[in-house]
Amino acid sequence: KYGEGLLAVKYRVKTADGTMLGGPMYALENGMKQKWLGVLFAVFTGFACFGIGNMTQANSIATMVESNFKVAPWITGIVLTVGTGAVILGGVKSIAKVCEKLVPLMAGFYILGCIIIMFMNGSYLIPAFKTICSSAFTAKAMGGGFVGSTLMTALRYGVSRGLFTNESGLGSAPIADAAAQTRNPVRQALVSMSGVFWDTIVICAMTGLVLVSSIMKNPDKFFVDGKSLTGGLLTTQAFDTIPVVGPIVLTIGLITFAWSTILGWSYYGERAWEYLVGKKCIKPFRIAWTLVVFVGSVVALEIVWNVADMMNALMAFPNLIALLGLSGVIVSETQKYLWDDNLDGFN
Repeated sequence: KYGEGLLAVKYRVKTADGTMLGGPMYALENGMKQKWLGVLFAVFTGFACFGIGNMTQANSIATMVESNFKVAPWITGIVLTVGTGAVILGGVKSIAKVCEKLVPLMAGFYILGCIIIMFMNGSYLIPAFKTICSSAFTAKAMGGGFVGSTLMTALRYGVSRGLFTNESGLGSAPIADAAAQTRNPVRQALVSMSGVFWDTIVICAMTGLVLVSSIMKNPDKFFVDGKSLTGGLLTTQAFDTIPVVGPIVLTIGLITFAWSTILGWSYYGERAWEYLVGKKCIKPFRIAWTLVVFVGSVVALEIVWNVADMMNALMAFPNLIALLGLSGVIVSETQKYLWDDNLDGFN
């Protein structure tokens, strides 16, 4: 995450109207002189954004609202569509203004809920942690089967869902890093890198402990007709242990998490298509993006998840080539600004 954030700022370009554009496609074109790889990355991003950044997020919101408040998905879809269109039609500044208010709100609500549940499940936290560590790579993790298959499955879902949480190596977040006002590439790279700690080490670890400790404390509540709950329903049941406000806290947290992701990925996708075909695509893309939000709210998403995972992998390959090919640049910039104690220096 540090490396790709650094390269995004290092090789970004300024348009005639003063807009900063960057990301792996520009690093591949301007740093490695391999424009064809930049084009490949932009194509993969242009399609992947509709899966990871749009339909899956909208569906999560609609499912959660229907489960907790009995609101039909199509109603949630209309509200999401109108809200998303109102924000993204205003461009990157509008997206930034909304997200900078949503992110602290969502983090605060969700972390507070997790802390309350962990306090309630205090005596089960250490057993839950031990269970997570001991079960991660054994046949027990998948309820049976031979260990080799279980290890492969655990890694497959671990990598794909890890990419969903922090996007490290995926190449999407650097597109936003490139728009930052910063003195030098290293400063922004350090900011970008900190995101991995908060969303994966803090948020996801807390979620894991909340779920496992809650299941250990009240196992019967997490099984319906002999089958275990999954996804959002699993988290909903865990938060339901907080009297009255639990489902509300979770719903607000999820809506703000998912909606800020929809807004952020609209920017990634827009910049990818702009790299491919120019500014003429911006308005049609924003309209299409807004309409797909509604589609994601009302359709079954198993196929979309699989396609999203595949497109994420395709995005990662050109980005990882840039990170490896330009590793010397990453080291030299780090030496110049961080190791030589020049973090306030201007590039």
